[in-house]
Parts: sequence; C-alpha cells; structure tokens
Amino acid sequence: MGVIMKELERESPLWRWLDSCRVYADRRVLSLLFFGLSSGLPLALTFGTLSLWLAEVGVNKTTIGLFALMGTPYTFKFLWAPLVDRMPLPLLTRWLGRRRGWAVVTQLALMAAIAGLGATNPAAHPGITALFAFAVAFWSATQDIVIDAYRVEILEERQFGAGAATIVLGYRIGMLVSGAGALYLATYVGWHAAYGIMAAFMTVGIVTVLVNPEPKVQKSRESVDQERRISAYLDLRPHLRGKKAQALAWIYGAVVSPFAEFMGRRGWMLVLLFILLYKFGDALAGVMGNPFYVELGFTKIQIANISKIFGLAATIIGGVMGGIMVNRMGILKSLIVCGILQMLSNLMFAVLAVVGKDTFVLSLTIAIENLSGGMGTAAFVAYLSSLCNIAYTATQYALLTSFMAFGRTLLSSSGGWLADHMDWMSFFVVTTGAAIPGLILLVWITRRFPGFCPTRQ
Repeated sequence: MGVIMKELERESPLWRWLDSCRVYADRRVLSLLFFGLSSGLPLALTFGTLSLWLAEVGVNKTTIGLFALMGTPYTFKFLWAPLVDRMPLPLLTRWLGRRRGWAVVTQLALMAAIAGLGATNPAAHPGITALFAFAVAFWSATQDIVIDAYRVEILEERQFGAGAATIVLGYRIGMLVSGAGALYLATYVGWHAAYGIMAAFMTVGIVTVLVNPEPKVQKSRESVDQERRISAYLDLRPHLRGKKAQALAWIYGAVVSPFAEFMGRRGWMLVLLFILLYKFGDALAGVMGNPFYVELGFTKIQIANISKIFGLAATIIGGVMGGIMVNRMGILKSLIVCGILQMLSNLMFAVLAVVGKDTFVLSLTIAIENLSGGMGTAAFVAYLSSLCNIAYTATQYALLTSFMAFGRTLLSSSGGWLADHMDWMSFFVVTTGAAIPGLILLVWITRRFPGFCPTRQ
C-alpha cells in the first residue's frame, strides 16, 4: 500500500513540479553560478562604476558619454568568435582543453586589464583610461563567448532553462559586486585599490574553470558534411596543397561553416526576425521606464529602492521559475507562456499611468514586470542555446546574442518618439501590442519549420 501511495504522489502535478526543481542541484548547473559571476563582474567596471569615478575626478560630461563606446566589443563579438571556437592555444589547449584553455586566458587577461584600468589617472590621461577600459570590455566579451559555448555544451536540453537562470543569477551577483561593492571599497580605500580588489575577484572564474571538466569535442552530421565538401573541393584543385590547403580548410570550417549551416536551415530569416521581436514590447516599455517614473513624481530614492533593488529580486525569482518551467514544460511551451506574461505585464504600467504616484502600485508593477521578464529571459536564452549546432556553439551563439542585442537596442530607440506623441496609458497599451508579432512568429515557426524547434543538432 505504501509503495502505491508513493507512486501516486509521484504522478501528482505538484510532485512533478517539485521534482523539476532538482535540476538546480546538478553540479553542471551549479557551476554556472560562478561562471556567471566571472562574466558579470567586468561590466560595471567599464560603465556605471567607471562613469562615477570619471565624474568624481572632474572629467567633463561629453568625455564620459564617449566612454559608452568602450562597450562596442559586446555588440561585435561574433566577428572573432570563430577564432575562439576553433583556434588552439599553445600548451593550454593540450593541458586544459579547447574551452577551458580559452577561459583561463581571458580571465588572466581580464585580471591584468582591470588592474591596469585601476592604476590609470583619468583626470590627467583619460585616453589611457579609455584604452584600458576597451581592453576590459574586449576580454570580457571574449570570455562571454567561451562561457556561453561551455554552458551549451555541458548541459542537456532539459537543463537549458535552469542553466540560463543560474548564469543570469551569477551575472547579477557579479554586477552587484563590481557596482555597489566597488563603490563601497572606493569610499574607504580609494579607486586604485578598489579596482585592484575587483581584479583579484576574477580568480573565482579561474578556480571554477580548473575544478570543472572540459566538454567533449563533438561533431554533428552537418559539420561532417561541410568538411567533406571542402575536402572534395581541395582534391579537385592540385595547386591547393600543403599549408595553403590547411589554411583554406580551417577558414572554411571555422568562419564559413557556422554561418552556412545556420542559413542552410529552412526558415532561418524568420527565426532571426523572431529573435528581434520576442522582447520588443518589453524593451520598448523599458527604455522609457525611468522618465515615466520621474514624470509621475517618484523620487530617485523611491525609484532606486523599488525599481532596482526590489526589481532585481523579482528578476532573479522569475529566472529561477523560468528554468523550472523549461525543465517541466519544454522550451517552446515556456516561450509562449512567458511571452504572453511579458506582454500582459506592460498593461500594469498603463494601470500605474491611470492611478498616478502610488508606491504600492509601482511595487506591484515592478514585481509583475520583472518576474515575467526574468521568466521570459530564462526561456529565451534556453531557446537560443537550443538553436546552436554543437559543432559551432561559440560562433553561432555569439551571432544570435549579438543580433538580439543590436536589434533590441535599435528597435527600442523609437520608444521616446512614441512617448512624445501620446499619453502614457496609450504608450504602454501600444507596447503591449508590440509583443504580439513575436508571439505569432513563434507559433508559425513551431508549425512550419521543425528544424528550428529545440533539439540537439
């Protein structure tokens, strides 16, 4: 009787959902918390924290604004992703493997660049400070290429959501350490020491790399076919032999094949359009969030406490819930459910616009928006991970995320014009509608292009 009762318990929906939570106990998923911290730590050191340091020492606003260009490597990282994906490193690749070798190199380079940035004098030599800031951003973007590829390669498809939620949590912790943590340190020990301590924090990433295994090098059917084609091409051309042939084969395999394989799938242009549009409504509303709060009369302290601190907690909880949903429901169903929740959450801003300055309604709005946004991000990152052919993980994932970031920034820039030409309630209703095309595309892709449904390539 007891055995029967246990079986019935396991068949209950609650038990199945609780069982799905166990995905976070997997060592591979847990390790991503520390990889995320290593990934998120450098970001604030070249943006928010650095801009405060520049303002404090008297650098003019125009120059501070130009420092935003130091983030360019994050947008164009797909350009050198093929090198990271395929190029072996002397000694390190043989000792640690392809992914771990590159991870250690980027982390050591980040330690040196962060320490160098902290040793500069931005008031006297802002150009040198900018050079080191660019170096930090470059190596940080390169580290992201490696970590994203590592995450996709060590996880099973059912773990993609939990992996995305865990690495985002680590990323947020890293940003908190290099944001608020660095500001506390700078207050008591100065900027140079603060940046030196931040550089030392990168040892977390190095230790994480050393205690975790290297993913197995895998080839897919598509990558084998691509290699056969280039071999056949070279065999028919006797003048291409030796080092010239090796160089051509490497370029084709590392640079051409990842893009050719992706664009060889039916419906690839619609998938890229979906990547642009899935979070369009969310981004459109988000870009005008702070101006909206200010116009309603909320103070900077209220905005910081509710929008930033409380909102961060809601985002983290949403990410964890999104990871559980992906594990329980699958990626596509989670994308649809989370997409609908993201869309409807924008209506809470319309409610706030009608109610006016009310901290309770603001808190409720932020909670719902960030919770649904965190869930949507976990499902979306899981989907992007599932699109990558296992033979070209680093290059294809870098391409997808660069495209997503560029598109979201470009499209959301129209939010200010819309807000100028309509009242706030109408604006947020329009942003709610802006999420619909992405959801329609998702349903269409699911039905018409099974090659882009989540499955290991």
